[in-house]
Amino acid sequence: MREKDPEKHFGYFRMSVATFDCLLARVMPFIQHGESHRSPVGPMERLAVTLRHLAHGISQNALAGSYKLGTATVCQIVKEVCLALWAVLQEEVKFPTNWEPIRDGFWERWNYPNCVGAIDGKHVRIKAPAKSGSSFFNYRGYFSFVLMAACDAKYRFTYVHVGAHGKESDGGVLSRSKFGKKLIDGSLPLLPCAPLPGTDVLTPPVFVADEAFPQKINLMRPYPGSQQLSHDQKVYNYRHSRARRVIENSFGILAARWRVMAHAIESSVETAEVVTKACIALHNFLAKGDEGLPEERQYIPPGMADRGGVPGEWRVIVQQDTNLTPARRITSARSTQDGLAVREIFKEYFQTDQGRLEWQDQHVRRGTLLNI
Repeated sequence: MREKDPEKHFGYFRMSVATFDCLLARVMPFIQHGESHRSPVGPMERLAVTLRHLAHGISQNALAGSYKLGTATVCQIVKEVCLALWAVLQEEVKFPTNWEPIRDGFWERWNYPNCVGAIDGKHVRIKAPAKSGSSFFNYRGYFSFVLMAACDAKYRFTYVHVGAHGKESDGGVLSRSKFGKKLIDGSLPLLPCAPLPGTDVLTPPVFVADEAFPQKINLMRPYPGSQQLSHDQKVYNYRHSRARRVIENSFGILAARWRVMAHAIESSVETAEVVTKACIALHNFLAKGDEGLPEERQYIPPGMADRGGVPGEWRVIVQQDTNLTPARRITSARSTQDGLAVREIFKEYFQTDQGRLEWQDQHVRRGTLLNI
């Protein structure tokens, strides 16, 4: 029965009926079952059950009771619909072929030039997999797999790699993926070197990351330490933080909107990976639909992410209740001299008239790197 309300409520966000219908039309070929004597659950209810599980984080047992379905039926529905959502929406997370809008977005919104993405890795907690030994047992003392992701300047994921064993977080997670291997060795097909705005100084396109990553020619990390840094190095770290925090906010918004990520996913490893992919695909699908919508109906309204020194609303929603925790070290690869030299160029640029921000010195003196 069609609701009269033009919006459907799922957890901490609302979805218009038109958007729900669009989503239903796309997944229906994958989830519509033929007639049988058992009167199968229809595709609309299958999608609604799955979205409620993902958005509320309600257990599948409780969900089964709510919809008067068997627990095994709900488990099968969630897995089937998540597979369908990833099948039809994975283009929303497709590796970019046009990097210029992403580069322009990081300069215009976050004042970091020639940046084509922010990258980070998180542990996704899962229940202990059967017969897995210690493969998924990480250094934090629980079972997990690693989610590696990059995003654009608008909190939309541009690359995801799901499923590395939790124990691999202290080694080769990044280099095991094609993207990561090419990023580390400098062979990723990106834009050519371009001049920094207002100058003729060339730099390669770069991703920004935290200390878990090595310094490479296309991968920037902050200067390590805090006590021994020069003022210019602290300014660089502040500017770096403005761009890097975009991926932190992307993960935070993901965890706030899809509360299934609030605790260990109670399913098989295979299903947990599919659930994670479906949440990411839905995140991008709904985020891209924000353009033209009033703020109160947006998936990522202005106050959801950190901005202007004010913590984003996602931090209030998530607090300590999140299934996404930082990975300690993403790769055993070492920093390179070429990478260190590129960072020096950015550091010097941020002190020039063309590259400096009028408030950067004030924030560095106060130590307010959160002011993004």
